[in-house]
Amino acid sequence: MKKTFLLVLWMCVSTIVYAQNKPAGDRSAQNTRTQTASNNTKGKAEKPPIDLYRIISAQRDTTYIDTTLSIQKDYKFNYLRKDDFELLPFSNVGQTYNSLAYNFDRLNLKPLFAAQSHHFNYHEIEAINYYHVPTPLTELYFKTAFRQGQQMDAFFTVNTSEQFNFSIAYKGIRSLGAYQQMLTSTGNFTFTTNYHTKNKRYKIKAHMTAQDVLNEENGGLADASLELFINDDSEFSDRGRLDVNFENAENKLEGLRFYGEHEYELISKRDSSNYSVLTIGNSISYEDKFYEYRQTSPYDGFGESFETADLKETVKLEDFNAKAFANFNSSVFGKLSAFAGYTNYNYGYDSVLILEDGRITNRLKGSIVEVGATYEKEYRGFQLSGKGAINVAGDYDGNYLRGAASYALDADNKAEASLTIHSVAPNFNFQLYQSDYINYNWQNNLNNVKTQELRFDLKSKKLLNASVSYTGIDDYAYFGIKANDSTPTPNQFNDRVDYLKIKAEKEFRYKKWGLANTVMYQQVLNGESVFNVPQILTRNTVYYEDHLFKRALFLQTGINFKYFTTYHMNAYDPVLAEFYVQNDQEIGGFPLVDFFFNAKIKQTRIFFKWEHFNTLFSNKSEYFSAPGYPYRDAVIRFGLVWDFFL
Repeated sequence: MKKTFLLVLWMCVSTIVYAQNKPAGDRSAQNTRTQTASNNTKGKAEKPPIDLYRIISAQRDTTYIDTTLSIQKDYKFNYLRKDDFELLPFSNVGQTYNSLAYNFDRLNLKPLFAAQSHHFNYHEIEAINYYHVPTPLTELYFKTAFRQGQQMDAFFTVNTSEQFNFSIAYKGIRSLGAYQQMLTSTGNFTFTTNYHTKNKRYKIKAHMTAQDVLNEENGGLADASLELFINDDSEFSDRGRLDVNFENAENKLEGLRFYGEHEYELISKRDSSNYSVLTIGNSISYEDKFYEYRQTSPYDGFGESFETADLKETVKLEDFNAKAFANFNSSVFGKLSAFAGYTNYNYGYDSVLILEDGRITNRLKGSIVEVGATYEKEYRGFQLSGKGAINVAGDYDGNYLRGAASYALDADNKAEASLTIHSVAPNFNFQLYQSDYINYNWQNNLNNVKTQELRFDLKSKKLLNASVSYTGIDDYAYFGIKANDSTPTPNQFNDRVDYLKIKAEKEFRYKKWGLANTVMYQQVLNGESVFNVPQILTRNTVYYEDHLFKRALFLQTGINFKYFTTYHMNAYDPVLAEFYVQNDQEIGGFPLVDFFFNAKIKQTRIFFKWEHFNTLFSNKSEYFSAPGYPYRDAVIRFGLVWDFFL
């Protein structure tokens, strides 16, 4: 309650500061409206340039709204609204994804929450954007789902003045799915605002998110139904006729977050050639999350249970963070930032569990104090950057250090090398978990997972885009099934995992034809029994595009081919909402072929896709997203993205 009060107090003070700095009547806005009215008397007002519709990321990088239609836009026209090349979706939209490759970009200093398989569409603080637009902007996204459902993403932003902006967005989906007990229902509500004074010395930004992910769970196909699916029995082309392991379970992830950040330029010296700017500020966030698994009666495959009906487990996390920072930006010394942060966390359950072989506590609660710094500097053509942080007090040790150097040979060619060292405790559900199923109860004291990554990147418009990374992981934490057991439990690998990943992208153009290629090679040099990835992953797209009807319509059509080699794909556990390592069944070696037909009319992009149409003439025994969970059958889906500029 105290943390909530402090957050509300901080936001109230910030609002008062905003009100005091905003001039009465807002003359700039009045002048803009007067000028617009004057233009309207003479004729239609001129539309502002598209690059004035700016998007500011949480890391302060600025881009602008892009209404073009490209093959990359086709790759991003999906539930996540981003390229899912390294992911394999489950059969129903809104379900989880199996990972075909891994990256280690996230540098957290404290454990993550439970149910990480439900976090693919969960918007973290680092994923929230802020906006600045000359006129109100609306974007609508729509795409069909699977049986009795649709997906939608609606967004609106406006600057009430040159200084103040707010945005509101809601992304939702409801889809029944092709198989029994597979309903998905998710929602992501986001509100953002940002403000700066006329001289831009004081800035504030804030957001609020309310998110939920609900999945009905069926445990995959029953053994008899798996055989019918693999043999492609024509009587079961209606997938709803196939039996599943159970039809009485669901899990749900919910989160509510408030975040605010403001800063003030204490020293602001700028001229034509030199500048020195010192900024101080602070940020506060509070997030309340919970994960729940419900089942009306126990399933024998999960082992014995304490209850014979109405099984329910609920785990919660309250996470409060406060950070103070100072940024110094100089034409001579570069950009230097230092910060200190405080975190208070409370993870766990409502009751203590006492078993014959011990006692399992109900809470992991405490606090962490961290300090860190970042640096950027351009030196003789090299762009140097680095950042690091460490927990100096509290219940968890954690640290990270990343250094990078890039060099632009010219406007079309850039190379970068980076080194990252990261140490953090395993996620909370590795350390403490309670359930009505006896096998799903544990309390562990695990070592930090220690990751070291060396990475090289090349971006060349004439040659190709390529990346090579070599990652070593000590004390790798994973879920796996131990000997003489039937359900997954936390494990920590006592050897080292060594992981090589090479990725290359190149697009070839000939007149109105294009061929876009993405190829990835992966090799686990050590630790292949606990870290499974396909050796080859490729995506190739052949397409044709042209302007029609006096350039009123832009057409794009083609075929997309995706393939990955067979490997011991991770299995999915619905109780934990986590993937776990299995080494009994190899999955993969099957193509995913889509035919698409896209068009652009003004600011509207229209997408038609015949997904996975090669299932009509190929062996279905290979098509799985995880052991026991078939991949999608052939289906025609369509949708659009429509931008309104008022």
